Amino acid sequence: MDLILAMDLKGGLVVHGSSGNRRAYLPLTWGLSPTAEPEGYVRAVSPRAIYIADLDRIMRTGENTAEVLSCSRQVSRCLLDRGAAGPSDFLHHPRVTDIASTESSEVDFALYPAGFLSVDIRDSRVIPSGDDPLDLLSRAGSWNFSGAIVLDVGAVGTGKGPDISLLGKLRGAYGRELLYGGGISGPGDLDTLAALGYDGAIVATAVHRGKIPHDAVRRGTWS
Repeated sequence: MDLILAMDLKGGLVVHGSSGNRRAYLPLTWGLSPTAEPEGYVRAVSPRAIYIADLDRIMRTGENTAEVLSCSRQVSRCLLDRGAAGPSDFLHHPRVTDIASTESSEVDFALYPAGFLSVDIRDSRVIPSGDDPLDLLSRAGSWNFSGAIVLDVGAVGTGKGPDISLLGKLRGAYGRELLYGGGISGPGDLDTLAALGYDGAIVATAVHRGKIPHDAVRRGTWS
């Protein structure tokens, strides 16, 4: 299973996410990197793959595109959620896989020609519609995305662990690459996700707290 390092960017810096309260996120000045400056952060942590949330663009307060591109040049894979309202908002850069999220998209997902789908959930319901994520993923197989992410926004940074009963059902509903992120507490959760058949896990806090080995993020795999 792939292991992908999450990076939230706000005001040109890497910030620590917690429970989706984005306006309260503070620069990540602790953990594996001595700096919250994105390029230096990636250099210090040296992950194989990254997932970036450009929070300024998601909240419509700015953007961190230069920082995203700088970071993408240091890794083999870069997934990017920049709050796209539709396909025209994608970055369309060869080093970046654009993400269309349920939180931000304002058009039918069938209109996206490529990229990844992010099924953003809180309390086991899709944000912002309140739909059942199982129903959404069951329909997603007919869309053009190459894969999908189940992102528990409310669990981000909490280390409370994923809802295993829900994740097993979601894996069975979607036949393409499927990643999970949000609240992963350590190796036990990663083992469970791998056993359920998830193709990758998006992690951050547990790595910085030493609960997930740094070397695993550098390798980009968990087995």
